[in-house]
Amino acid sequence: MIPRSLLLLRGVRSQPSTRLSPTFPSFTPMSKRHYGQSRPVPATFYRGGTSKALLFNDADLPPSREERDALFLSAMGSPDPNGRQLDGMGGGYSSVSKVAVVGKSEQGGADVDYTFCQVRVDEPVVDYAGNCGNMLAAVGPFALETGLVPPHPTERGNLVRIFNTNTSKLIHALFPADGTRPLLSGGYTIDGVSGSHARISLEFLNPHGSRTGRFLPTGHVVDTLDLGEWGVVQASLVDCGNPCAFVLASDVGMSGTETPAEIKGDVLAKLNALRNAASVAMGLTGTMAEADKKRSVPKVVVLSPPSEHAVLSGAVLGREDTDVVCRCISAGDPHRALPITAALCTAAAAQVPGTLVAKVARRGDDGIVIGHASGTIAVDARVEQTPQGWEVPSASVFRTARKLFEGNVFVDEVEELDP
Repeated sequence: MIPRSLLLLRGVRSQPSTRLSPTFPSFTPMSKRHYGQSRPVPATFYRGGTSKALLFNDADLPPSREERDALFLSAMGSPDPNGRQLDGMGGGYSSVSKVAVVGKSEQGGADVDYTFCQVRVDEPVVDYAGNCGNMLAAVGPFALETGLVPPHPTERGNLVRIFNTNTSKLIHALFPADGTRPLLSGGYTIDGVSGSHARISLEFLNPHGSRTGRFLPTGHVVDTLDLGEWGVVQASLVDCGNPCAFVLASDVGMSGTETPAEIKGDVLAKLNALRNAASVAMGLTGTMAEADKKRSVPKVVVLSPPSEHAVLSGAVLGREDTDVVCRCISAGDPHRALPITAALCTAAAAQVPGTLVAKVARRGDDGIVIGHASGTIAVDARVEQTPQGWEVPSASVFRTARKLFEGNVFVDEVEELDP
């Protein structure tokens, strides 16, 4: 069994030099482990967009993937059969069970590397298959304040150039700063987050083909997917930011305006079967069984036309407030807002004739406003048709971030059993 964490918050460090330098014993197979005292690992806890994650400096982590996975699972409190992650920093569902690893980059045109790690709540799994756009909002401020990058002031804010290792794509983050100090207070608001904060601009460069190498992985604007016991369904399979499978709400027995809590039972099972079938069709996995173990991508986006309906806060969206309404399944769970990468993919797909998104969405000259379970998000994407196919030179969105604590997270020490 993978360990779960005992987490204690110890003070607040004021300078990077006060970070504890952890020592990591050699990796011990699960069958020869027992768990003793906890040990501290430097970490920072951030909200980024509508997600939360522990952020680690790559230099503070052990070298092997297996050791890192055990550390992340312990820190987040996974696996938890109760689904609450009370023994860790996780919050019991996918958008708050995340880890980000940030380190200096050797990639051309990048300042830092960012690896996103989706920690499964109820299973001992850390999934590296996709990018998290929401947590990107925290990566730039974290890199600046921890000394991973020097200040790079521009007319639009401090620039940090981020290479996402999950998708091998570049993202530019721009945010207010005073020297090496990010200025994250401000008057900008995003739906799904209470209060106002500084606006952070995220500009995705050539986000198409993030995992498959093509904007339309199958070459079709609409595919028919066989879901086994759930029948067949039409879907648009698009890869921009992250791979996404778009489906009409009416084709999966939904109105399209459900709250996350209302997406359950047979409907959720059908949507997860759709994700598995889309994964195989897009070439992300070889079988439905393999796809079921890699839940972070593709995202499943359920589409419906603009309508008047209530969101989680109780506010009511009018028909004129949105250009399209979406509900999203991310990592197997109904998302309480919309993953940023899914929003980018929606904005791009809306511009490609024949896709289900283009058939449902209104499209203006200044981007698209997408309705989600917590409100709306405005996204813009530049889409071009080339001899090589559809391409997206750039896409942009605004987010906010807030640092919640910095210090040390305590994870289970692993000791080897005597033979």
